[in-house]
Formats: sequence, structure tokens, C-alpha cells
Amino acid sequence: MTDRPAAQDGLRAELLAVALEAAHRAGELLRDGRPDDLGVAATKSSAVDVVTEMDIASEKLITDFFADRRPDDGVLGEEGASFEGSSGIQWVIDPIDGTVNYLYGRPDWSVSIAARAGGETLVGVVHAPVRGETFRAVLGRGAYVNDRPARVRVAPPFDQALIGTGFGYVAERRAHQAEVARELLPRVRDIRRGGSAAIDLCDVAAGRLDAYYERGLNPWDFAAGDLIAREAGARTGGRPGDALSTELTVAGPPGLFEQLQTFLDERGAWHD
Repeated sequence: MTDRPAAQDGLRAELLAVALEAAHRAGELLRDGRPDDLGVAATKSSAVDVVTEMDIASEKLITDFFADRRPDDGVLGEEGASFEGSSGIQWVIDPIDGTVNYLYGRPDWSVSIAARAGGETLVGVVHAPVRGETFRAVLGRGAYVNDRPARVRVAPPFDQALIGTGFGYVAERRAHQAEVARELLPRVRDIRRGGSAAIDLCDVAAGRLDAYYERGLNPWDFAAGDLIAREAGARTGGRPGDALSTELTVAGPPGLFEQLQTFLDERGAWHD
């Protein structure tokens, strides 16, 4: 009889190894191959929501790598490389999370890769080449930044919390997000806006932010970072009782998470 737990561990180890190699290959391409005259190749939700030629090149590198190493797996990619597989494994990839940072030569961008099966994320990798950091997690096995265990901060009082957030690229949504942030800012230590949701979730995992929230994220933005944050001890979700989603993503340690989630829900942070 097959040792099912051992088989599951073997699969997850394989998925982690594949994700790490793909993320590092893409990160090397992006870091070393960035043109000095990098420009916008396309736009998405608005004129300031951009895609560069390097987003497209990174996604192609990753999907080609998966096709070679795990050809039966499915893919959900930000830049359109999405298809069903037959293995039951789906890769969720953001070839550059923080594209505007990348476009401007700022360091806070990452390659985000997660592997899911049966609606559950098994493996998450967020590689931030310019920061020299790779965050990783396997379901039930903890989270790491490079080779060091990652752990969330103990929840501080709400008024001493450092909160990360982000803003969308549609003017009407931004206006409401700014109003929510205006109400939150006097009630906490401070707010940070880094520009990469994946890195923000990992910074919660590493104790560099007390908590994080954002409206408008897609699965490729949060899939890997969500697992890393949870494996580091964070709670994650959307509106009270809901999983994190495009409506709202919230992450933080027990105690602070619930307070922030309630604050955001009461102020309608989950709608425009």
C-alpha cells in the first residue's frame, strides 16, 4: 500500500523545488536583463496599470519551465498564460508583482509562484531579487525567508500597529481607498505603501509589518504570499467570515487581524 503522507510530502517537496528554480530563473532574467529604456508594452485596468515587455518575457520563461518539468499541470498567470492541466496541480504565477516599481527601477518587486490542488495552496514562493530575499512556505511546514524561519510579530495594541496597504489603478476606487486610509491613519502607528502585495504579505510574515490590507487583488497577487503569511502565524481573510478575495485581503497576527478586519468592514473597504 502507498504511504500517502510520504507521497504527499514528496509531491510538495518537488513542487517547492520547481517553484524555487522557476522564480530564481525569472528573477535573474528580470534583474540582469532589464533594459535601460524599459517602456510600457500594454495597459490593463487604466492608463497607469501597466505591463512591460519584461512581464511578458518572465511569464513565458516560467511557463516554458513548467512545460518542461511538469507538463501535465495547469497554470493561472497574470499576463494571460492560463490553461487547464490534467494532474490536479495548478500553478498561480505573477511574473512581476510590483510592475510599476520595476518600471521605475525601485527595489520592491518580486516573482510570485504558488502551487494549488483541490482549492488549497500547497507551496508558495516569493522571490525579491533586488532585496536578495526568497520567501517560501509549504503547507503545514512553516515559512522561511532565505534559510531563516519567518514569524509574525506578536499583535501590538491597535494604536501601535504599523499597517501596510496598496491602492488600485482606477480613479474611483483610489478615492474610496484614500478615504479608508484617511480614517485609519490617526488610529495606528503609521501606514506603509510598498507597491508589491506579495512582498507586503511576506513582510507581515517576517515581522516587518504588523498587518496588511488591500482591495482589488487577484489570485496571482496573493496566492503565494497568503500561504507564507499563514505559515508564519498570521491570520488571513477578507470580510468577516470570508476567505481573502478580490473584494478584500487582510493579514495579521491573531488579535490585531480581527480588529483591523472589523475596522475595514465597518468602513466599506471591500467596495468602491
